[in-house]
Amino acid sequence: MTELPRQRRPTLAPRPGRGSSGLHALYEGFLIAWEAMRANFLRSILTVLGVAVGVSVVVAIGALMTGLRSSVMEAFEAAGPDNFAVTRFDFTAITIGNGGERPPWWGKPVIEPEEARRIEALPSVSDALYDLSNFQVDMEFDGEQMENVFANGSSAGWSAYQAGDFAVGRDFTPAEVQQNRAVVILSTGLTEQLFGQRDPIGRRVRVANRFRGTQEPFTVIGVYEPATNVFSTAFQNWAIFPWTASIRRLRQSKFQAQILVVPEEGTSAERAKDDVIATMRGIRGLGPRMDNDFAVTSSQQIMDLFNQLTGVFFLVILLLASAGLLVGGVGVIGIMLISVTERTREIGVRKAIGATRREILWQFLVEASLLTCAGAGVGLLLGWGMAETVSRFTPLPAEIPTWAVAAALGMAALTGMLFGLLPAYRASRLEPVDALRSE
Repeated sequence: MTELPRQRRPTLAPRPGRGSSGLHALYEGFLIAWEAMRANFLRSILTVLGVAVGVSVVVAIGALMTGLRSSVMEAFEAAGPDNFAVTRFDFTAITIGNGGERPPWWGKPVIEPEEARRIEALPSVSDALYDLSNFQVDMEFDGEQMENVFANGSSAGWSAYQAGDFAVGRDFTPAEVQQNRAVVILSTGLTEQLFGQRDPIGRRVRVANRFRGTQEPFTVIGVYEPATNVFSTAFQNWAIFPWTASIRRLRQSKFQAQILVVPEEGTSAERAKDDVIATMRGIRGLGPRMDNDFAVTSSQQIMDLFNQLTGVFFLVILLLASAGLLVGGVGVIGIMLISVTERTREIGVRKAIGATRREILWQFLVEASLLTCAGAGVGLLLGWGMAETVSRFTPLPAEIPTWAVAAALGMAALTGMLFGLLPAYRASRLEPVDALRSE
């Protein structure tokens, strides 16, 4: 019996991807991942939404923080970036917790009006406004009553350093301040509440300081409309009195009085500070070795404090938003493990015709990253929509910063790579024979 020659088993030609560049493997993995996402559309959509929630929060918070900082910067620019205040203590350096004892600044003397007059006489100073800071009063006109109105006692000329303009009327004059006149300036919001459509100029309102037990009639001489910003929305009802009337008629304390100093044009803020500090030390008779019993606080210090506070707040929000991305990442790893299990036979076929472990690894890593990047795209759109809504319906100019977009996309891609690594590694380690036996 003649033995027939054994036929040679056909050899499977290596697929083009074997030994090919990483770019080719990446492109091929992208095509396969796209087809897999289309085949499991509903599952992919749910995974994308899980990632989108975390990304949208990061983007929206970034936009809100940027808008808030922009509003605060504009308010400080309007008040004068070189201006500074002489206060009883440096509130930017206050620490919480002192063992129940009084703080070290408690015994420091209050800021006096005479000190403001001496500072205003300096050649390097343009204005020195004596200010009693905020207190609360109740106001009543013709049966209409407003409680807990924010009030302030100030020198004449305060309006030059507050963004806005007089809707009607005028500011009180230095003479009215000196003569302790019972006059008041109202905000537009408070005027609408008390007077409605009636002309408020020349009308008398009854002002009560319940904490001091005083009540006095005041004549309205002006209505001030502040520039639209985040502060004008938060504090719509306020009134400004001459500081003399605040002390003598409403018996407001000088406990938190301050002097708002405006340097002379062409004079540096540092020189003006040095002159003010020297004058204050001379008035109070402080020796060379004695510390200042007052504080000089600049706008930049307040901005630094604001940046620190908002930075901490944003970090906390970012960590909470990252928890949302973590939940989305857990969903990615679960979906990808299911995908590997469902496509075991496909993996076996690819390996049998020459696919390398690297290509299988790239296939599933790209699929996981594609899911999270799609979630990032949806999240960016949601975050942009929230920012536009805030910007359109509030005075806060919410604007998505570039770093928020980069952070969202970077975090999403990193999440996909990290959480897709285990399923991808598991898929790449499958043996072709075992994979082909899978049903």
